[in-house]
Amino acid sequence: MAAPTQPRLAPQPSEKSATGLLGQPRWFLTLWGTDMWERFSFYGMSAILVLFATAPSSGGGLGMSNEDAALLFGLYMASVFIASVPGGWIGDRVLGSYRAVLYGGVMIGLGHLSMAVPATGFFYPGLLLIAAGTGMLKPNMASLLSAFYDRQDRAGRDAGFAIFYMSVQVSALIAPLVVGAVGEGVNWHLGFGLAALGMGAGLVQYVRGARHFAGVGGAPERFATPLQRTRVLRLSLAAAAVVLAGYGTDALLGSFEIGHVMALIGLLCVVSPVVCFWRLIRNPLLTAGERTRVKTYIWLFLASAVFWALFLQGGSVFTLFAKESTDREVFGTTVPASWFHAAIPLFVLVTAPLFAWLWKRAGDRIPTAVKYAVGMGSTGCAYLLMALAALAASGGERVSPLWLVTSFLLLAAGEVAFAPVGMSATTAIAPATFTSQMVSLFWLSGALGGGVGGNALKVSGHEVPGPGYFLALGLAALVVAGSLVLARRPLTRLLGV
Repeated sequence: MAAPTQPRLAPQPSEKSATGLLGQPRWFLTLWGTDMWERFSFYGMSAILVLFATAPSSGGGLGMSNEDAALLFGLYMASVFIASVPGGWIGDRVLGSYRAVLYGGVMIGLGHLSMAVPATGFFYPGLLLIAAGTGMLKPNMASLLSAFYDRQDRAGRDAGFAIFYMSVQVSALIAPLVVGAVGEGVNWHLGFGLAALGMGAGLVQYVRGARHFAGVGGAPERFATPLQRTRVLRLSLAAAAVVLAGYGTDALLGSFEIGHVMALIGLLCVVSPVVCFWRLIRNPLLTAGERTRVKTYIWLFLASAVFWALFLQGGSVFTLFAKESTDREVFGTTVPASWFHAAIPLFVLVTAPLFAWLWKRAGDRIPTAVKYAVGMGSTGCAYLLMALAALAASGGERVSPLWLVTSFLLLAAGEVAFAPVGMSATTAIAPATFTSQMVSLFWLSGALGGGVGGNALKVSGHEVPGPGYFLALGLAALVVAGSLVLARRPLTRLLGV
């Protein structure tokens, strides 16, 4: 189906008539269905990634240590977020958000199919395809959603993002149960293959429902000039050539290790945000007010990096705790460790309506900085609770799963209070025609956080984190939360949200 060709900033009121889910219009249902299936593929794959990496080679896994598996997971998540930078630029300046989401979904599907092949040589290319496709899809999906809301309707946009965030958790709840059961119980690669089916269903939903967009996202508001496209293409090809030459030489010398690729991703986690902020702030198209908001946004960016550094460990460190320190026997049956991944989306479904109602009712009385602080504080409490659980398990005992489940409840509340508000605030702060690129900066905070968080366990020198590990990170989160509360007035005044 051809992409819409005439973009508009928002549909007419007649296009907003409620038709279903929580009174949402058809364009919302289309985006929801697409993202729901994308989340199925993402959460299904991530639920078994660390377990597959740590499984012995004889069992079909990669045979990695716990520290290396946690590092792989963290840097994979970081690469997903790093890819959102070129993905956001392509959506803003080349394709438009509609086609960018479509092509990103295709790449994700191909990546999952590659990982379904039972050969190590297909595993890492599959991860790269998924990372690149998700980087294309995530910022442009947020940009497409925000285009349907009036720029001044902050409360409505925050509530809409919260409802959207809640609704896609249905598949995130089911995916770890289905993919985890198949991956752990039958075959790892068959589990990866199920994730590919989910992404395929999402693409079908997206293409069929595109007629409800009324032209929104059909083309960029500001096309890149041929000169700009040529310059970006040349720089991209030159960078790719340097990387291939470096790793090719590494391989010829017989010294290549996957850790060398991880090191490059870790470097990009630090360098990419600096370069992107510098280029955006210096852009002559920004007004003085827009430039001030972008500069002030750096503080929210750093807070986001801390949040993601902690939250993303739910898929690595918390999974290892479930595997090695949690009593998973139920009626004589061992519950798969991957099933614990279903706890977060389950609790998101429970808590998201509460937060959507709260943000809508409070309106502008609760600024973004305070909402960030609520999410950070909840995440910090999750880590403090895990410190107690790790203390109880320090003698080699397996502890009750209620420790982990309650911690996931706090992580879910933190995610709901933080992530959708962060996306919504970022789209509100974004300079005109830079929305997708600004959303890319929000996800770059996830890249920085994922890179730092992925290295945290390796730096600590422990395969399974002890109480001190969780305690230190929990206290750090509470310090950031308190700082956001104290700085709420100047941040609100300068950002306008």
